[in-house]
This record gives sequence, C-alpha cells and structure tokens, in this order.
Amino acid sequence: MNTRIVQFATVFISSIFLIACSSLPEDLKSDNPNIVTDYAAWQQSANSSDEVRVGGVIAKVTNLENRTRIEVVNLPISSSGKPDIKQEPKGRFVGYVDGFADPVTLSEGRLITLLGKADGTEKNKVGEFDYDFPVMAISNYHLWRIEERVIVHDTPTHLYPCRGLYCRDINYGNRSGRVIQEVK
Repeated sequence: MNTRIVQFATVFISSIFLIACSSLPEDLKSDNPNIVTDYAAWQQSANSSDEVRVGGVIAKVTNLENRTRIEVVNLPISSSGKPDIKQEPKGRFVGYVDGFADPVTLSEGRLITLLGKADGTEKNKVGEFDYDFPVMAISNYHLWRIEERVIVHDTPTHLYPCRGLYCRDINYGNRSGRVIQEVK
C-alpha cells in the first residue's frame, strides 16, 4: 500500500514539475484560441489582422522617431514559446514596438519571441536583395538566453585500481565529450 502511495506521489510531483518547466511565459500568453504560431501560415495571411506569436533571432534593431523596428530571422517555436535553435530559419519578419527599445537589450543574435497583431507586409532589403517582410505590431515580447553545459565522457576509474596511500584520477589519452545548448 505504501509503495502505491509513493509511486502516485512521484508521478504527480514529476508531472507538476514538467508542466511548470514547459509553460508559456506570462508576457506571451493570449486569450485568443486561434493565435497563429506558424510562420508559413502567417506569411500566407499577412494582410489579415490575426494575432501572431512567432520567434527567432534578432537580425537588426532600428530606433525610429516614435517606434522601434525589430527585424527577426524566424525559427519555429515550441508550445512554451521558445525558439528551436536546432531548426533551420524559415524566413524573416519585422515587428514594430511603440516607443524606444534599447538596442543593447535587443542586440543582434539574441533569441526573441514576439506577440502581436499581423500588420501587412513591407518591402525592404536584406543586403542587396529585395525582400517582402511580414509585419506585426508588437504588444509584448520575451527574450531568451542559451545555456550551455558540457558533458565529458571519461574512462571509468574502476579500470585503474588505487595504488599507494592516495588514490588519484588517472586519465591517459584524449577525452571526448559534447556541448548541450538549451534555450532558457
């Protein structure tokens, strides 16, 4: 009987932990059940006034007289709003924030997810190439950071027995490992 209670409690606590980890940040939540989160779907209906939640990597920030223009290279977003850094970019879009937004905070290369209303398209250039950007009027945004952790694959120490008074870790040859990047 006690093991069933422990098992149930473990499953319950684990599920609450997972739900908390994958929830959408408050600044990206919307009451609209028909919010567009797919870049391709938004690009096809860019002239409508749908509510849109999309994300990616900031490519350029320009402060205009009354608003700030943010150019973003689109990456698909997860249900928690995080841009998927393992996917290839799907295109570019532009968002406008009313007022001043500091270009140091919104620096090039940062991950961002934007929430707002579709606002048509605009023609501009990417380098020398003419590009049609879907445009959105931004109501809110969330900046993300990439955390890296390194996993090193060592040779197990049980293959090298202790000799003498003090045991020490003996590593001969090369070590291998990998870097894991996570969006937080």
